[in-house]
Amino acid sequence: MCLIAFALHADPACPLLIAANRDEFLDRPTAALHRWALADGTEIVAGRDLRDGGTWLGLSPTGRVAMLTNVRQTQAGPGARSRGELVTRWLRGDGDEDDLAEAIDPGAYGGFNLVVGDFHRARWSWLSNRDPESPHDSGPPALHRQALGAGLYGLSNASLDTPWPKTVQLKQALGESLARLQANRSMDDGEWMHPLATRLTEATPAAPCDLPRTGVPSAMERALSSPFVRMADRAYGTRSSLVVRALPSAHAWDVQVDEWTHDPLQPVAGLDPARHRRETLVW
Repeated sequence: MCLIAFALHADPACPLLIAANRDEFLDRPTAALHRWALADGTEIVAGRDLRDGGTWLGLSPTGRVAMLTNVRQTQAGPGARSRGELVTRWLRGDGDEDDLAEAIDPGAYGGFNLVVGDFHRARWSWLSNRDPESPHDSGPPALHRQALGAGLYGLSNASLDTPWPKTVQLKQALGESLARLQANRSMDDGEWMHPLATRLTEATPAAPCDLPRTGVPSAMERALSSPFVRMADRAYGTRSSLVVRALPSAHAWDVQVDEWTHDPLQPVAGLDPARHRRETLVW
């Protein structure tokens, strides 16, 4: 997953709202959003990386959530272990953030950002094996952690809330959609989703003066700067978009997870209803 905006307990009537795009090589085998079981039998809702078996964003029936992005670097390779297992490790566990951090060898993985949360305990953390002050440098990996309070956050392929144009844009859209949900609590009213749908499928690159400097060639930096990425020459791009929201129901929370898959070699046409999947949870 390469672009995420998420609101944590920012509105009592919608305490969780996530919008995300996953960018990946087109030949990497992937299963779309569905319910599946981890090796220990834990059921989760997530897409699945069919090459290494993990995922990039998932939820459990008990209220656990985990989200992952890579950290962009010019030299470091993928690491000895798949980053996607960090997500499933949190989803199948019953320990807390300290237990998770103690079990992570930061040198075993390529650069990562990991956000984990327990919805019922309202506890969320960001973890990374790259220095937040210089995430794109190839220094010795070490684990960094930050507890996350109520608020809106953005994450791409740098550190948490690094103000890349596409990250700022998606955070703004998330705030606009959250405001629309506050004005109209109906889960069936698609109007609240309009800001997110527009931004998640925005393929316009950032202006040259606003491009981040991560060490990759400028042409690649520009191609990666839009929320929706299209790099046909590299067979790489945005493979899916996902929106998660939790709204109250009688004695519980209804969690709706929507995913739209994309063919980034085709013209951007918004979130296509024909490529839509939905899963629901009750927390």
